[in-house]
Amino acid sequence: MRAAVLEEIGKPPVAREFDEPQRGRGQSLIEVTAAPLNPVDLWISSGKHHAGAPPVPSVVGREAVGRVIESDTIESGTRVYAPVGAGGMAERLVAPDDELVELPEGVEDPLAASFGVAGLAAWLGLTYRGNLQHGETVLVLGATGAVGSIAVQGAKLLGAGWVVAAGRSEEGLKRAEQLGADATVRLDAGPDLADAIVDACDGRLDLTIDPLWGEPAAAAVLASSFQARLVQIGQSASPEATLPSGAVRGKALSILGHTSPGVPVEVRRDAYSQMLRHAAAGELTVDYELLPLDQVAQAWERQAASPGRKLVLAPGDVP
Repeated sequence: MRAAVLEEIGKPPVAREFDEPQRGRGQSLIEVTAAPLNPVDLWISSGKHHAGAPPVPSVVGREAVGRVIESDTIESGTRVYAPVGAGGMAERLVAPDDELVELPEGVEDPLAASFGVAGLAAWLGLTYRGNLQHGETVLVLGATGAVGSIAVQGAKLLGAGWVVAAGRSEEGLKRAEQLGADATVRLDAGPDLADAIVDACDGRLDLTIDPLWGEPAAAAVLASSFQARLVQIGQSASPEATLPSGAVRGKALSILGHTSPGVPVEVRRDAYSQMLRHAAAGELTVDYELLPLDQVAQAWERQAASPGRKLVLAPGDVP
């Protein structure tokens, strides 16, 4: 079968033939139709991920959407989302039956795939980790990316009273407003970024969703209100941030690390299903671009440059 294969740590994968996956007991064999590319895929392939370097050669990709070919428990032809951990960017994969989520009608495969790693980081960051309460003010850092755009929409759907989108792209921030943001902040506001956030939040900031870290996170800490929470889900801006002790201590601020694989399977399944229901109702979306699997190396380079829209690979023909 054809797959995106990591042949050297730190290098983009290449599209080539690879061994067929072998289905075991309690697993389904799936024909892949859409496999999203995530920042964590680049981090893992670089060998710098906290879980260690992957074996080489190996198929990359932590998730995919497709149709069941063979299973002991799921009907052939069923459309499913499969969180596989590795091996998603291939024509076929195997995944545990109890982690698959059946897809509803009205949500196309690439869109459903976009709600996996990216969507769960945003949705669970708001709910499971951030404990968003009705009427609270939410700041979404990196709101012009896939995770951020889902967080903006999710915050409104989950009852936030005021949502502030922060990003560097003017076009992306306009899109965030169209998706429900009540106010926006340019992250290139310089040393006045914390003040700009306070102004956009109208003086009250309860919850920050942070896929960036670095200087944007430090500014959010300064802008946060007493007993606010900051949910840390990524490091697209920097792996390090300098935070003033007084701002954390004096505000009784909670900085909460979040990783979706650490969340119970049933909670992840329920969150993903919620997003699908909102998507089917036209209430939740993601800007994505579908690319052929053979363009995985180019997609890898574009992802490293933060493309804004979600890049999704398709082993089959791309319309």
